[in-house]
Amino acid sequence: MTAIDLRKRPGKASMGSDRAAAMDSPTVVASPALQRLRTAHKGLGGVELLRATIQTEFPGRIAAVSSFGAESAVLLHMVAQVDPTTPVIFLNTGKLFGETLRYRDRLQEKLGLTDIRAVGPHPADLVARDPHGGLWNADPDACCFIRKVLPLERALKGFDASITGRKRFQTNARAAMEAIEEEKVRGTGEPGTAVGTRFKVNPLADWTQEDLETYLDEHKLPRHPLVKDNYLSIGCMPCTERVPEGGSYRDGRWVGRDKDECGIHLPNNLDGDGI
Repeated sequence: MTAIDLRKRPGKASMGSDRAAAMDSPTVVASPALQRLRTAHKGLGGVELLRATIQTEFPGRIAAVSSFGAESAVLLHMVAQVDPTTPVIFLNTGKLFGETLRYRDRLQEKLGLTDIRAVGPHPADLVARDPHGGLWNADPDACCFIRKVLPLERALKGFDASITGRKRFQTNARAAMEAIEEEKVRGTGEPGTAVGTRFKVNPLADWTQEDLETYLDEHKLPRHPLVKDNYLSIGCMPCTERVPEGGSYRDGRWVGRDKDECGIHLPNNLDGDGI
């Protein structure tokens, strides 16, 4: 694999860092509950934070969200150690690489995960917004909204918290995120769906690329098959390319677009704009 630059990339990360940071505002509300969680679990990360949140804070009310991408095996391995019955929400957008779908099946078998929930876009949304399947090219923000944001919001209904594999090094907008966040429930547009808040747990927030590689090696976890071809951040097939030699981590995503987030972690965007 060619060497990569993990610093923020010049075109996309500078697409208005203030705008990006506002869209990925890590804490929409600063409630007493959030303050208690941060105080109680200060300094925890990885398996320790997962154990605290899955078993103690949100038993039966927390789900992991995974793309089964380049580094997903790390988080999923940790989740399986704590409780392999933890729900894992997988966004099958209908545009994924076949390698990703096969990787999901391989990890499920290897890790013993018992509750992987594949969710996809609502047929009515596709008919209304993307009847010919080309929205990704005409309006990638809107495509992400109907294929990722809305399905995830529907899937998380009833959960008080979600677990993500986000890392601070990945994008400029993620650089300041906390290990535990709280955001307003964005809803799906239907009356009564945008009510309350939901916690977001980021056990790998301060991990580096080197930390991830070391963990994968130590636990003999399989890599996503596209990583060896220099796909370093893997999303939907039409919007993911190889990272060129000397490129940075996310340079293969939405190439040539003013975009480096799909939108599921941008709580202030309720209609797809700017995702």
